[in-house]
Amino acid sequence: MNSIERRDNIVELLVKSNKPIKGTTIAEKYGVTRQIIVKDIAILRATGKNIIATPDGYIINRKDKNIKAIIAVSHTEDEMFDEMNSVIKYGGTIEDVIVEHPLYGEIRGMLMIRNLNELNKFMIKYNNQKAKLLSVLTNGVHIHTISADSQENLELIIQELKDKNFIVSD
Repeated sequence: MNSIERRDNIVELLVKSNKPIKGTTIAEKYGVTRQIIVKDIAILRATGKNIIATPDGYIINRKDKNIKAIIAVSHTEDEMFDEMNSVIKYGGTIEDVIVEHPLYGEIRGMLMIRNLNELNKFMIKYNNQKAKLLSVLTNGVHIHTISADSQENLELIIQELKDKNFIVSD
């Protein structure tokens, strides 16, 4: 199989999958290195494929009918689970985290956390890696793109975040 055929197969694999696929898994499937897959993904993105790298692997961002909101929030590290759980418990998705950096501008990390299982995996990874949150750069203030399947659910999410004083206002 040549590189063009492999890239076509990667797109097909991602389209058919309902969950992220790790680069190493794709590499093993096609008998190449992970670095080759990273290059393939970069080429596919350059040709307009909407492939997103999440902490759990690659996904194709399908056009969806979900309603989105961009919210500014602030919380401590200890409150992170509660903040994210407030989104997913109403069927919402935490698509990303964004911080504004004085030198680099907007820094975005793709999350795509949709359910409790994904949130728990994220928290385990966070705790095991002892990684710093992007929000340490901005004293806890950060932005999330969240989505929900209905305006009602989106409003419930935002109201709960307000009630818990996570939403930043003036």
